[in-house]
Amino acid sequence: MSDVAILSRKADFPGLVTADGKPWHYLDTAATAQNPQAVIDAMSSALGRDYATVHRGVYSRSARMTQGYEAARERVAAFMGARSANEVVFLRGATEGINLVAQSWGTANLKPGDRIMLSQLEHHSNIVPWQMVAQKVGAEIDVCPLTEDHRIDLDALEKMLTPAHKIVALAHVSNVLGSILGAKRAAKLAHSVGAKFLLDGCQAAPRMRLDMAELDCDFYVWSGHKLYGPTGVGVLWAREEILNAMPPWQGGGAMIDKVTFAETTYAPAPQRFEAGTPMITEVIALHAAVDYVESVGGMESHFAHESALAGKLRDELRGINSVRLFGPEKSAGIVSFAMEGVHPHDLGTILDEENVAIRAGHHCAQPLMAHLGVPATARASFGLYSDEDDIAALLRGIERTTRIFG
Repeated sequence: MSDVAILSRKADFPGLVTADGKPWHYLDTAATAQNPQAVIDAMSSALGRDYATVHRGVYSRSARMTQGYEAARERVAAFMGARSANEVVFLRGATEGINLVAQSWGTANLKPGDRIMLSQLEHHSNIVPWQMVAQKVGAEIDVCPLTEDHRIDLDALEKMLTPAHKIVALAHVSNVLGSILGAKRAAKLAHSVGAKFLLDGCQAAPRMRLDMAELDCDFYVWSGHKLYGPTGVGVLWAREEILNAMPPWQGGGAMIDKVTFAETTYAPAPQRFEAGTPMITEVIALHAAVDYVESVGGMESHFAHESALAGKLRDELRGINSVRLFGPEKSAGIVSFAMEGVHPHDLGTILDEENVAIRAGHHCAQPLMAHLGVPATARASFGLYSDEDDIAALLRGIERTTRIFG
């Protein structure tokens, strides 16, 4: 674990200290990552001395802010291995990105009798939008099962897919289990029946190197606040030809070519999907977040760092008789578990008294909870600032919980 300690970046994150100066052991990064000082500074500058609207003003500060906003698009495109910045759409988050694809591409391309393929472990944000569009157009949803160690079963997917399937939408990394999808094989399977392939990359983008050409997906979504950036901003990547063939989802300023009362023509992608005043300061801060994560050892080292911590925690929890572990042995920095006789909410409350923050609940994955046979799990998730001290604090809290519940 010595290599892991080198990557711990607690000093960069002012939020990891309590009001009375004690360490705060934050193990809820899969929900929202803490912000490094570099991102906080970028957000502060964008809200202060640099603040202006974009794509509208002819004065110099507005022009500079517009340049900064579009520079962020270029930076995100490079981070994702995209062919062009025109493939990057800024939205309020991954949830809005999936809804956009479902309502724009889905409404235009799905018809009665078509099928949508999801999996048993999907986040609600990759279930509900597809249910809504399926009800709207008369399509049907299929659910790919999991393997015994809780990964999406690609052998089953291969057997289930038919030419009736028009979209396959799967999590790149499970937000509950940390299990990693064999994305390239999944893409090949989807495309073999003529289906489009969407990846929910919320948990993958902060901890894995992305390359859209290598992944061979058609849509990819992720959220800024999980990549050490601000809330309220996310990214939809899609092939440029697909975006330009999709109708706008929302109407308003900035997404138009020409408006008359007779008709409106629309701007090309990505502008046609960014109606109204965008998330200016959030996008600027997202640029800083991408710069930060790539400055810390490279994405491969992030994955190794968090996976090693997850492996150590699993080893420790395996020695506690009352603990049941979920997910595969090798995960992307996420460990879910349950304690016999202790509701995860009670565990989370006791841990909070020890300055340890975990997530407790169904994690917006109620179908997965039903599959696992539990109402909720406790989840510890790691980030660049995590280290063995956080694991030790968590284990002390679990030991105290065991004593309390006898």
